[in-house]
Amino acid sequence: MGEKSALFSGALSFQHKGVRMKSSFLICIAAIMVILTISFGMAAQIRYDMPFKTKFNSLSPQAKAEVECLAENIYFESAHEPKQGQIAVAFVTLNRVNSGLFETDICGVVKQKIRNVCQFSWYCEDKPYRISTEKSLTSTPNSLYNDIRDLAVSVYINYERMIDPSNGALFYHADYVNPGWKNMKMTAVIGRHIFYNRTGKGI
Repeated sequence: MGEKSALFSGALSFQHKGVRMKSSFLICIAAIMVILTISFGMAAQIRYDMPFKTKFNSLSPQAKAEVECLAENIYFESAHEPKQGQIAVAFVTLNRVNSGLFETDICGVVKQKIRNVCQFSWYCEDKPYRISTEKSLTSTPNSLYNDIRDLAVSVYINYERMIDPSNGALFYHADYVNPGWKNMKMTAVIGRHIFYNRTGKGI
């Protein structure tokens, strides 16, 4: 009887050990699955957050024309501003395109006049206008413009994936002028530019 009891106790103990080992194995598998899920999720997020990259010459003719207009606007409005300031000017341009309040394409926004006033002042100035229409920025070596055009390409294809440094602004002016705008709220100050959005009708 004692021998049978010992054998039964041994078998029961072995069974309990087997259950514990199986439980530990399942816990390990579950932990690995959780780690893999988190890792894949982080990898997917990283891939999503990474900007798209392409070259100007890889764009379609229509996209090239839009990027040229965007690059010229950045160049003439903010060539010597910090990079974030240049990006903010690009975003104001694109924010206007998507606002429903201005022209619906980049070139239209850049060249737009309201009550015979150029919305971006350089387009009404003789020298920049001549440089633009003669395409001299692209026909002669200009490393500053080339860098800005690369930036314009990046903002153009990543607009919806990027953080807008202007915080949704549709307007800006240099800090050394006072345009007397009304019904505006300031959204950002970057370099020498102060950015705004409307709080009501008109400016």
